Amino acid sequence: MAKVIEGLYYSESHEFVRVEGDFGFVGITDYAQNALGTVVYVDMPDVDDEVEAGEEFGAVESTKAASDLISPVSGTVVEVNEALEDEPELINQDAFENWIIKVELSDKGDLDKLMDAQAYSEFCGK
Repeated sequence: MAKVIEGLYYSESHEFVRVEGDFGFVGITDYAQNALGTVVYVDMPDVDDEVEAGEEFGAVESTKAASDLISPVSGTVVEVNEALEDEPELINQDAFENWIIKVELSDKGDLDKLMDAQAYSEFCGK
């Protein structure tokens, strides 16, 4: 069973958001990294780019497949996880620690459309 962490928000496209104040750390879930296999490349937006909830913001490539990243929230990218440029496989080691982008949230109402840990666990179990 894939790891799911309480207190995070989850999307049906297997991204998570960890909220700290007005910021959200966005990455892919343990379930997603497990399904992808070894991550070999992460395509990330630039700092100051705008992301929209439900819109593509990048991609993750693995030895098996490439998968678009869909932003679960809207806002402005304030930081990208530069460690992933040299070591994309960090996502496989701990998907939740190795977030992809940090976003200044423009609408916290986006969070209401996402799943909590229990709902996401049930979603993955289907």
